[in-house]
Amino acid sequence: MNIKKRVIQVDPDPLAPYAISPGWQVGDLLFLSGQAAIDEQGQIVGAGDFDAQLAQLFDNIDRVLAAGGSSRKQIVKVTIYLTDMGNFPEVVEARKRYFTEPYPADTIVEVKALALPELMVEIDVIATV
Repeated sequence: MNIKKRVIQVDPDPLAPYAISPGWQVGDLLFLSGQAAIDEQGQIVGAGDFDAQLAQLFDNIDRVLAAGGSSRKQIVKVTIYLTDMGNFPEVVEARKRYFTEPYPADTIVEVKALALPELMVEIDVIATV
C-alpha cells in the first residue's frame, strides 16, 4: 500500500533556519512540528507572558493547518510542553478558549527547557484533513 505524503509549506517559514518542516501530511492526517511563540519573521513573541505566547503559537498552528487544508476544529491530538507546570491552570483555560467540545486528546508534560530560553510553552498537533 502506497500512502500519500507531502511536506506542509508556509511562506515565510520561521522554522527553516532550524532545519524543521512545519508539518507533514500522511494520508488523511497532518502531523505538525511543535509550535511556539515565534512569529513569521522568526522573532520570539511574549517573552515572560504566557498568554501572549499561547496566542502566538495558536496563530502558528492555525497557519500551518490552513496550509495543510485543515483547521483547528480537525485537531484530534495535542502534546503540550511546559517549562513550568505552574502554568497548568492557564492551559486548562486555554483549552476552553482555543478548542470546542469534543476536545482533542491531550498529553501535557513539564520539560527542563525548550529550544530557546524565552519560550515557556510548545504544542505539537495531529489533525485530520
